[in-house]
Amino acid sequence: MIALIIIDVQNDFLPGGALGVPQGDEVIPVINRLIPEYSMVIATADWHPADHQSFASQHAVRKVGDIVPLGETQQVLWPDHCVQGTLGSDFSDKLDTQRINHVVRKGTNRDVDSYSGFFDNDGRGATGLESLLRESGIQEVHLVGLATDYCVKFTALDAVKLGFQTKVIQEAVRGVDLQSGDCERAFAEMRDIGVDIVA
Repeated sequence: MIALIIIDVQNDFLPGGALGVPQGDEVIPVINRLIPEYSMVIATADWHPADHQSFASQHAVRKVGDIVPLGETQQVLWPDHCVQGTLGSDFSDKLDTQRINHVVRKGTNRDVDSYSGFFDNDGRGATGLESLLRESGIQEVHLVGLATDYCVKFTALDAVKLGFQTKVIQEAVRGVDLQSGDCERAFAEMRDIGVDIVA
């Protein structure tokens, strides 16, 4: 069986949001078109406590884009975004959420971020996505959503490492490109580990 995994199509990641991905809203009609093709549809969502340590606001004399040690990882500092229970953490009202079978929330531990839909960035805390897929008999995952160079990439890399056939649908992802070329490097990194990148 194949599952569609919709990654972080939340208001704060859309243009005008706290951490808006350029042209991020363009993925929504594509995703809505794809959803009916899958019997299993899972959405991931950032679900941060208000004092999450990936927020630049939590670090004196630091700004968005700075890199700091956080636990055992190096963390890019972001604007406050997808705080639990806020409008910014909600899925876009243009996304067809009626057909989503499960929602997996990530980034809930204030002390470590979670780009991947499977694990926290330190690789220790699991989100439950792997168990959900295995219990549902899923062998292949198709990834769409935001953002190419962060949550899509890390979810894809972990999916391959866990033994799932993994496809990223390029038409249905957009990236941050914090550094110019980040998205192209992300696609290359995913291809190198065995992710199938399709138009």
